[in-house]
Amino acid sequence: MGFETIQYEQKGPVGVLTLNRPNCLNAINYPMRDELEECLDQRMHDTETRVLVVTGAGRGFSAGLDIKDSNITNPEWGFTPASAYVRQKSFSDLILQMRRIPQPLIAAVNGAAAGAGFSITLACDIRLASSQAKFSAAYINIGVGGADMGCSWLFPRAVGNGNASRYMMTGDLFDANEALRMGLVQQIVDPDKLMDEALALAGKMASKSPLGLKLTKEAMDQNTGNVSLEQAIKLEDRNQAMCIAQLATGKLE
Repeated sequence: MGFETIQYEQKGPVGVLTLNRPNCLNAINYPMRDELEECLDQRMHDTETRVLVVTGAGRGFSAGLDIKDSNITNPEWGFTPASAYVRQKSFSDLILQMRRIPQPLIAAVNGAAAGAGFSITLACDIRLASSQAKFSAAYINIGVGGADMGCSWLFPRAVGNGNASRYMMTGDLFDANEALRMGLVQQIVDPDKLMDEALALAGKMASKSPLGLKLTKEAMDQNTGNVSLEQAIKLEDRNQAMCIAQLATGKLE
């Protein structure tokens, strides 16, 4: 089955998943959410694909949720804590899917990665960044909590509590050099070489034992930290649902 908002390409044992709404910096709408869910579900039982590279089409990785889409920001049914929670969970479940699939994930961050797009990079095991990449845990900038879509679990694990708090509590934009300093990205690459580097790394990983790769990913998730990602996301979803419902009333106190 073909996709409209993403692209999936097989390169031997490496799969390349491209967020493909370049005209809006690959902002995530409901169709993209559904297609990402379908693609990740296919990988769950895909024994041919050993490593997955995730990138964005055009000049951005992903600007996050498509806040220009009224179906997202102003649904017909409105927002109550219950409906906001269901909607929130439908997006954050993508992060759990990324961690549950057996393939290690490499993010090839070619441009802006903000909000939900930032969380998608965090859910990858390894991150390579173009020198033009920008990052933002932008959630708090739109009036909701700064902990969203696994960010409060994944970001501190990658960069430490202090660095994560600084950016989760301000929503400030930071560049590839700052991401490298913190340890968020493992390498900065010239834009025209980014995919070559990502595919080379994926190929090296794919040459290892498939079972070994799968079990290494599982062990690293289990053995770092005491709170599970799923527990962290449930807490985030509850908090964001309350914030979204509050925003819908126009009362921000």
